[in-house]
Amino acid sequence: MKQSKIIGTGHYVPDHVVKNADLEKLMDTNDAWIQERTGIQERRHVVPGGEDTTSRMGTRAAQMAISQAGIEVDDIDFIVFATLSPDYYFPGPGVMLQQQLGFKKEIGALDVRNQCSGFIYGVSVADQFIKTGMYRTVLVVGSEVHSGGLDMTTRGRGVSVIFGDGAGAVVMQSTDEKHKGVLSTHLHSEGQFAEELALIGPATTDWIPNYIERNDPEDLRYYPHMNGNFVFKNAVVRFQEVIHEALIANNLGANEIDLLIPHQANLRISQFIQKQMNLPDEKVFNNIQKYGNTTAASIPLALSEAMHAGKVKDGDLICLAAFGSGFTWASALIRW
Repeated sequence: MKQSKIIGTGHYVPDHVVKNADLEKLMDTNDAWIQERTGIQERRHVVPGGEDTTSRMGTRAAQMAISQAGIEVDDIDFIVFATLSPDYYFPGPGVMLQQQLGFKKEIGALDVRNQCSGFIYGVSVADQFIKTGMYRTVLVVGSEVHSGGLDMTTRGRGVSVIFGDGAGAVVMQSTDEKHKGVLSTHLHSEGQFAEELALIGPATTDWIPNYIERNDPEDLRYYPHMNGNFVFKNAVVRFQEVIHEALIANNLGANEIDLLIPHQANLRISQFIQKQMNLPDEKVFNNIQKYGNTTAASIPLALSEAMHAGKVKDGDLICLAAFGSGFTWASALIRW
């Protein structure tokens, strides 16, 4: 059986920087309040009506990953696109990226809707396709545009200060190196808590015309809802569980991790996990300070930044872990 390895990484963020001080003009908040609770100093937002969309940002991240991999677009056999914020209700952005990259062949494109865990779920899908021999080279993308759907008032500050826009991508390819590449992936869900972190409407249970007809400014279902304390308490447990699950599956210890790249949900969660696992600062990569929570884009964006900064070296043991809406959580252990 083949192994799958990452041969190229890429990322893209919009030019427009939104600092905490900028949010003070829109809502009752301040830099100290935001940093104390989340660690975020700034984030990127797309310009309304501009060129940056979920699919286009994903395309730009993919182009960077393809270039670094040293391959051509048509060397890719399949696309996996993870997002909670597609350009349209349908079709999904995978097919749009396929068109934007200029493929000459009509390869398949799969959209993954697992929110914060979406990229790792996508890596797992790609890994299985490659290991079974169905495809040789798979492009996995995570991209999000949150900014247009946030309640940028004091009422929504508990959620809106957290999220940013951005994209990341990896190229995965088969290899005969038995001890390199994706060692294992681990995927979980707990649907009983689905509405603790969710966007309830518009939905097929309550279509958009009903919203328009009601014209109720206090109807907040079309803004994201997050039970922050409950999410935090579950996240710190599930993060540790799924990381240790990956280590146990491969007979490895936490001290053997060279770099942990957690989903960039909240710096306080990452710091808690780091402390519990007794990992030094140089073994944990965080960039939420600059970009906020970019959901499915956060891990590939961070992985690409770490790679291009020289923090990922040949032979390193890399652990990716995520927890989020669903609830879903996942991990991937990779020997670089």
